[in-house]
Amino acid sequence: MAETDLPQDMQAVIQLNDGYSGSADGPSISDASKYVKNANIPVPTPAEGQVLVRMITSVVNPSDLHFIKGEYGQPCRKGFPAGFEGCGIVVAAGDPASAKLIGKRVSFAVSLTGSGTWAQYALTDANTCIVLHPDVSDIDAAALIVNPLTAVAMVDLVSQTYAAQKGDAFIITAASSQLGKLMVGLGADLGLKPIAVIRRAEAAEPLKKLGAEQVLVTSEPDFADQMQSAMKNLKPRIMLDAVADQTSADIFAAMPPHAKWVCYGKLSPQNPQLTQMGQFIFMGKKIEGFWLVNWMRTTPTKQKIAVFTEVQARFADGRWQTDVAIKLPMQDIVAGLAAATKLTDGKIIITY
Repeated sequence: MAETDLPQDMQAVIQLNDGYSGSADGPSISDASKYVKNANIPVPTPAEGQVLVRMITSVVNPSDLHFIKGEYGQPCRKGFPAGFEGCGIVVAAGDPASAKLIGKRVSFAVSLTGSGTWAQYALTDANTCIVLHPDVSDIDAAALIVNPLTAVAMVDLVSQTYAAQKGDAFIITAASSQLGKLMVGLGADLGLKPIAVIRRAEAAEPLKKLGAEQVLVTSEPDFADQMQSAMKNLKPRIMLDAVADQTSADIFAAMPPHAKWVCYGKLSPQNPQLTQMGQFIFMGKKIEGFWLVNWMRTTPTKQKIAVFTEVQARFADGRWQTDVAIKLPMQDIVAGLAAATKLTDGKIIITY
């Protein structure tokens, strides 16, 4: 159940370490060669329920950087390719039911087999593949899952958690990131009022054009006053946070009763301090985490299909697009990844 001309070996960028590092210094990379190397390894064979994908494009997310450093929720696996998501053509299948995908262009996130997307071929579970609309570009398809699905799932969490009505506010940290911009636009489309928290003042205007009700710039001297005013006037009840630093904790402390802090990332190495513990007792505040893997596992199939359809439609008709900082050939990942991560406007797209 495969193309007859599949090679036996492939080029890949494989991990150098096993398990967890025990550190938590954020998704910063000064030298990728500490964590990964170029290698020639066997092309994997799909088992039952799996397909083999010939890679076209993939993307680098903060989770990929945490992962190769041993800081993620899944351990490093020495000798296996890194990379969580991408786009490609299905070229082989492990069973007749999965074979219907052969020849299809798909977006996918890798299964827990250890076969990552930073390779010419990758394995994934057939039932997680998203067959792509022809109007979705390879670049958008490379980043179709982690950020867009998280955006839809978490904005939906805002709506469900508080039965949000038109005009209700919520906070997005790291709002100038690709995921942050998706959530700002989606929230505005739903009639909500996104409060965007960013570090760089020059990123404010694009977020306002996307629909941010207010933009708070943490580097500005009057940030604390602006933040307190926003909390008082807009009364946001949920914060979607990718930073998890002291600023996040201070914002949470200023939020109204029954507010929820949802942490889905750790961009900052700083460990926040909670200085007003009584708020959990007397104001009913909560902190919880969000991991897309759990959402994929627990969300009913019908709901997931609706989300997949909505995400593709937004990319196909141009409401969403993937901002690209740099296109990095796979063979240049080890040498070029550290410099590429310093670029702030857009995603790192890996080409093959």
